[in-house]
Amino acid sequence: MTSTGREPELIHEAVALQARLRPDAVAIRQNDSVLSYAALDANAEAYAAELIRLGVGPGAIVPVVLPGTPRLPTTLLAVLKTGAAYSALDHRWPREHIQSLITRLAPPLVLTDSGPVWGPPVSCPPEPTPRVKALQPVPRPPGLTGAAPAMVFFTSGTTGRPKGVLSPHRATLRLFAGETFAEFGPSSSMPQTAPVPWDAFALETWGMLTTGGTVVLVDDDYFLPDSLRDLVRDRGVTQIWLTASLFNLFVDEDIDAFRGLRRVLTGGERLSPEHVRRFLSAHPHVALVNGYGPVESCVFVSTHPITLEDCALPGGIPIGRPVPGTSLHVLDGTRPATGQGEICLAGTGLALRYLDDPEATARSFVTITVDGEPTRLYRTGDQGEFDADSVLHFRGRTDHQLKIAGHRVEPADIEAAVRAISGVRDCAVYPMTGPEGMVDRLALSYTADNAQAIDEGTLKRVLAERLPAYQVPTIVRRHSELPMTLSGKVDRAELIAQLTA
Repeated sequence: MTSTGREPELIHEAVALQARLRPDAVAIRQNDSVLSYAALDANAEAYAAELIRLGVGPGAIVPVVLPGTPRLPTTLLAVLKTGAAYSALDHRWPREHIQSLITRLAPPLVLTDSGPVWGPPVSCPPEPTPRVKALQPVPRPPGLTGAAPAMVFFTSGTTGRPKGVLSPHRATLRLFAGETFAEFGPSSSMPQTAPVPWDAFALETWGMLTTGGTVVLVDDDYFLPDSLRDLVRDRGVTQIWLTASLFNLFVDEDIDAFRGLRRVLTGGERLSPEHVRRFLSAHPHVALVNGYGPVESCVFVSTHPITLEDCALPGGIPIGRPVPGTSLHVLDGTRPATGQGEICLAGTGLALRYLDDPEATARSFVTITVDGEPTRLYRTGDQGEFDADSVLHFRGRTDHQLKIAGHRVEPADIEAAVRAISGVRDCAVYPMTGPEGMVDRLALSYTADNAQAIDEGTLKRVLAERLPAYQVPTIVRRHSELPMTLSGKVDRAELIAQLTA
């Protein structure tokens, strides 16, 4: 409860409450260094006051480009305390990509690790220290509620540029309320392994800091089973989130690395029943949870505690029942489907809108009468079906969107970037599957102007300079012409057949 006797509606209020309740508890741990809740909150208060002096406040979106040290959550917390929203960008992304996103955010300033890179000369605070003088709290901006913007996530879109998803405070906080899918609270410790621009970063970071748990920062760019072993043994980690692809890797490489955990959260893609079966057989006392949800409803909308029996289901492992503050609907157009239909979402997890894209917002966020009441819904584009026990099952996509290593990818985004390269005439991006039928990489086929021929290696290097690594196709092939279907569209099935022949 806050000083006014109400439950915190804002992320930074919830963190401040933990700082008052358990000031000496460990909020952030990195290697042998720890930062208490009192120090975290006091540092954020001091920096928030400086940001307010520089004009940051409600209505602003502040890009934060930092590596994963205690400075990152401190800075994000400070931005939220001003009443502004943040957009955490990956400092390893190509500069051109970061610059394009910052331009769209139109921020009052940009917060970086080493002074100004974009915008006014403002740098982030020094690394927090355990001893910080307590300050008076930054005054709460009037009228700020849980519906206020808290963060912007950038995700793949169909227009050739990422969609900026503006998510409110309540969308994140709803996940940790009451009986939910994971353990949150003072006895919980979770590593921060997800890329900072993901909504899973909010799960790992704010799931701990708003409930009194400990966030464990990981130094490795590539999180591997040895890292997990060390964190469980030396840092007291109790639960972890892994994409389905990373979960499969850990099971294959070192299934014993999970020993000592209480819970593993996975998802983001279809799960492999074989990997799940092996995990449950090796760790019958570790809870394994499948989580489903698009970024437009912040992290998860449904979860399912997985059993061995689920591995034998013909349609795959279920995606479960709704998390707090969320309702699930399977619709045929605007009416409830009698069987399979489009998965639509409602509740406090929904994003406010897409950044600078009212047309996409109007298409995806619709108001439909549900049970006699006008209800705001997000249309996921996913197909699903409820079983007799009201458990939701995923049945595929209605478009070309893909999930690769947990990243949402639209081939149109990559194709637009390829066509912008001098010398490219036409192209097609398509998925390639691994041995278990899961999409695990992208392929690119292209044609080039004879006068300005661009070879495969050069094209891949150019893309790596302009796109995040997960959007750069693993396989690049030049063709004299792309095969076409009878309807005049690129024959992607034929291109896949040519590569796998």
